[in-house]
Amino acid sequence: MKKTVKLSPFFLFLMLLMCIQMVVTAQQKVYAKETTIKNLLDNQRYVFYAESVIPSSGRQRILTTDYTVTILKDSIISDLPYFGRAYAAPIGNTDGGIKFTSVDFDYSINRRKKGGWDVNIKPKDGQDVQNMSLTIYDNGKAYLNVNSNNRQAISFNGRITNIK
Repeated sequence: MKKTVKLSPFFLFLMLLMCIQMVVTAQQKVYAKETTIKNLLDNQRYVFYAESVIPSSGRQRILTTDYTVTILKDSIISDLPYFGRAYAAPIGNTDGGIKFTSVDFDYSINRRKKGGWDVNIKPKDGQDVQNMSLTIYDNGKAYLNVNSNNRQAISFNGRITNIK
């Protein structure tokens, strides 16, 4: 009985050290992921992969195909689907998605108060897309809202990664 009482504080101290080590390791992983995301944003060289779409009117849909928006310093390449109401039909275009390449655009990054970043992209070269607002969280998850001139707004949930 006396041996158990004497060893008990030692085991408590050992468990406390193991818990502290686990917390420190988890914090290091979070910091490393946040630093990687920040570097991607600063270099303007990343890809947004859409995982689900949320139309203005309708229900959320899970996407099974890779739909992307590629952000580079000199261009934006969008290949996204569209579900919703169009106010004007495009002439001569049979593709119903949000597919374009823009080389003339405004790009701005703002740090959020509770972590993450807000990225605003405004294409200027005659596209239907008026504004793309990308909210990126510290863990790499992202939320994209696309406002168009001739269509209802649409949103996407996904993640950002490095260009392969």
